Amino acid sequence: MQTTNHILMIRPVDFKFNAQTAVNNKFQQASAQGDVQNQALKEFDGFVAMLKSNGVDVTVIDDTLKPETPDSIFPNNWVSFHANGEVILYPMFSENRRPERREDILTTIGNNFTINKITDLSTYEAQNIFLEGTGSLVLDREHKLAYACKSVRMDEKVLADFCDKTGYTAIVFNAVDSEGFPIYHTNVMMCIGDTFAVICFDSIPNQQEKENVKQSLISTGKEVIEISFDQMNHFAGNMLQVQNKNKESLLVMSEQAYLSLKKEQITTLEKHSKLIYAPLYTIEKNGGGSARCMLAEIHLPVK
Repeated sequence: MQTTNHILMIRPVDFKFNAQTAVNNKFQQASAQGDVQNQALKEFDGFVAMLKSNGVDVTVIDDTLKPETPDSIFPNNWVSFHANGEVILYPMFSENRRPERREDILTTIGNNFTINKITDLSTYEAQNIFLEGTGSLVLDREHKLAYACKSVRMDEKVLADFCDKTGYTAIVFNAVDSEGFPIYHTNVMMCIGDTFAVICFDSIPNQQEKENVKQSLISTGKEVIEISFDQMNHFAGNMLQVQNKNKESLLVMSEQAYLSLKKEQITTLEKHSKLIYAPLYTIEKNGGGSARCMLAEIHLPVK
């Protein structure tokens, strides 16, 4: 299935602007306010409460002060969980993000879910090549398609290995922002749901690549909702479809993303899912990621 009711989230203890990631994440801006961690914690806790109130099963694990991991709030970049019981660990561009891969987190997950196999791709860090999980990859789990835009954080050699090990087929393309700078993660410019896709086609400059992506989405039965550069910059591409305990479809996003949508876009999306959102402004500004980045879907079999 494309969606799950089970989500892993990491509660921050020292969230802040990360200079190491900012070199190629143009969505990041250092905040002038001095209480970034406290503001981020309020946003995080409010986000978790909103998800739980909508019937989503959330496993929350606290980050640790040491080692220093300012971006631990975005766990989907280092791990993904799959329906066959496989856990995949990914190579990370920034050195201060690599300690986010914690064995104790997998042990906690293993208490309630079946883990049959751990596939560790993080060894590619020694070759200085990367693939940052479901940030670099937007997965169509039903059709085993991995959409991936080229960037420093998405190396095609690692992607080929991922596909070889998982049976996915890669759809690779270039994507840039309005100033022509490569987009750091695919999941800020597109979102795949079970029956729909949200995508910023303006960010794909090559017409053939754009057509390839469009045809792939259409051929797999997705209703395509296009967003603009401006909406992408407000994180309208950074959504995630989940389900609640009653199997109701939910589309999760930030308040900023929701407010950027036009009425007709909201009407179209509401045909597919109930839209839910929370304010994440501090996290978005300093971290350069939004709602989807904070959610690691657990597709593992439940014990």
